Amino acid sequence: MSHAANPEMLNRLRRAHGHLAKIIDMLAEGREGLLIAQQMQAVVSALEKTKTLLVTDHIEHHLEDLIGPLPSETRAELAKLGEFAKYL
Repeated sequence: MSHAANPEMLNRLRRAHGHLAKIIDMLAEGREGLLIAQQMQAVVSALEKTKTLLVTDHIEHHLEDLIGPLPSETRAELAKLGEFAKYL
């Protein structure tokens, strides 16, 4: 499956897009800086989570290409690595 077809990633990016549009509106309206910063953090967080999902999905996909279907315990360990990768 193409990474671009992953519905979870698309939903996360659409959510980030909505937050970013809100930030642009807030700036144009002269809204309070704290509120704008909170919205900016939501965008950053959404992008970071999507990036982690993309990386783990990519690794999993290529591992399956090399060795075949992955057992559920291997998938669980890959999920842990994905969580760890967000700190890179």
